[in-house]
Amino acid sequence: MLERKSRVLILCTGNSARSQMAEGILRDHVGEKIEVFSAGVNPSSLRPEAIQVMKEIGIDISGQRAKSVTEFTGQQFEYLITVCDNAKEVCPVFPGRARQIHHNFEDPPPISIGSEEERLAIFRRVRDEIRAWIRDLNI
Repeated sequence: MLERKSRVLILCTGNSARSQMAEGILRDHVGEKIEVFSAGVNPSSLRPEAIQVMKEIGIDISGQRAKSVTEFTGQQFEYLITVCDNAKEVCPVFPGRARQIHHNFEDPPPISIGSEEERLAIFRRVRDEIRAWIRDLNI
């Protein structure tokens, strides 16, 4: 009998940067041992800055897409990770006994704020904070 892989769902508001980077980092960290997904409570689109800063550390998230949390309704997860306070507050209930983990990371600024280099610096900092935090998780 084959054992089902553990499943992780990472949530944020837009599923455009923080949860996407966390998905890529966690998938890179755990390999094939765990299924990793991300979604947003109000999804928008994957930010090109997130793709760029992840490529800088050798992780390609360009094939990922922003998804609504409703795509995962009724599915079971061992872990529900929220990476922003908004997602934690409105996180839907999932069946089973998922362990909930929360850490609020800064939302990188929209394209209309600051220069490209200023935005990329924030994306890099948030990426590095997520990466360090994920390394300390016991998943």
